[in-house]
Amino acid sequence: MSMDEQYWDTLFHRFRSTIEAEGHILPSVSIIAERENDPYKVLIATLISLRTKDEVTLIASERLFRLAKDPYAMVSLAEEAIQKAIYPAGFYKTKAKNIRLISEILISRYNANVPDTQAELLTLPGVGIKTANLTLNLGYQIDAICVDCHVHQIANRLGWVETKTPEQTEQALQLVMPRRFWIPLNELLVRYGQLICTPVSPFCSKCPEVERCPKIGIVRSR
Repeated sequence: MSMDEQYWDTLFHRFRSTIEAEGHILPSVSIIAERENDPYKVLIATLISLRTKDEVTLIASERLFRLAKDPYAMVSLAEEAIQKAIYPAGFYKTKAKNIRLISEILISRYNANVPDTQAELLTLPGVGIKTANLTLNLGYQIDAICVDCHVHQIANRLGWVETKTPEQTEQALQLVMPRRFWIPLNELLVRYGQLICTPVSPFCSKCPEVERCPKIGIVRSR
């Protein structure tokens, strides 16, 4: 399979058109990033989104940001208030604790600003590679490939890479994908993985790449 610039342009256009035909829009963190243009809110919303349905993420994030729009306001909240605001997000008690701790660290170390390097972001409680890279992507428009379970799975199914972990996929994609696609990759494949290329029994009949896709690892499809 040839993966030149034209391949990526065509694929991104086809995937976006398929998503729109299903009547859906960008993932919740992308919506917050476009609306707020605030790295802090991108970071916090990304934390809330982990292991949480997209519609829950958006509602929980908006509810929390009505109470606290910056680190100073966040640390003024009791941990229980943060829990209540983001419920029923997955692991909401742990996330509430980390959100408050992160806000304290941002105030004490970074003058209430979110750091703009992966290394610094990874020192924050609860922040992994995905959260760090998505914050760089959507909060600072810094090129970084953000790989979650959907990106990892689809990249392997389509034969772009042959990897075992999201971390390996991130490194492998850097070698085959032009930089201008790095930022939009996550929001596109997250939504595509939710709607079309689902983890179990994907809707191959709806996929515009069905003729070219090697369907690696797919046992059953619709």
